[in-house]
Amino acid sequence: MTCRIHPRREGPGPAWSDHFRDLPVALVSDAMERLQGAGTPLRAMHGGGMVGPAFTVKTRPGDNPVVHKALDLAEPGDVVVVDAGGALDNATVGELMVSYAARRGLAGLVVDGAIRDSAVLSRGSFPVFAAGVTHRGPYKNGPGLINVPVAVGGMMIAPGDLVCGDADGLVAISPEDVTRIWDIARRKQAAEARLMKTILAGGDDRSWIDRALSDVGCVYVET
Repeated sequence: MTCRIHPRREGPGPAWSDHFRDLPVALVSDAMERLQGAGTPLRAMHGGGMVGPAFTVKTRPGDNPVVHKALDLAEPGDVVVVDAGGALDNATVGELMVSYAARRGLAGLVVDGAIRDSAVLSRGSFPVFAAGVTHRGPYKNGPGLINVPVAVGGMMIAPGDLVCGDADGLVAISPEDVTRIWDIARRKQAAEARLMKTILAGGDDRSWIDRALSDVGCVYVET
């Protein structure tokens, strides 16, 4: 049985969590050229957004002692990211673990696997993302790794990456890229706010659509 716990890796700092908190994940994804992001199976099981450095866990599907240990070791503001292989046969996390994570001041939980107690979690405010739901509980055999690179929903996440999530999905940003991505996303957010004002005022220019379709050879068919 293999169980290894590596030291926590520092993320970009709490100030960056605050910077990204008001940015929709869709805009952050655009700023990353839509190349990075968790796939559609992972979805929000709660209301609200989530930002924080990744504290990563790799566990055998349906098994969770190392996830419990991660909840003990993670620091307030961390997002515990669990690679449980995407399996949905047994839940990795439930209401009790989420309540403990919230009490410790963690920023959220991401589980590439199943959760349970979904009705209770959906009414709460603590951010939980998961691949699915089942009533069947976890095993307690214990193999796993803490603070190693993991894959969730097809997206690689390294310890310390800044994880951003909302109802649209999840992205992870390496610490060395946060300044550049934040600047691009912030400028795009300002541009979209200006465009929204124009749309609501009825002054938006739609001519770009015909130009774009013409560029790909679109033609009108005569009847």
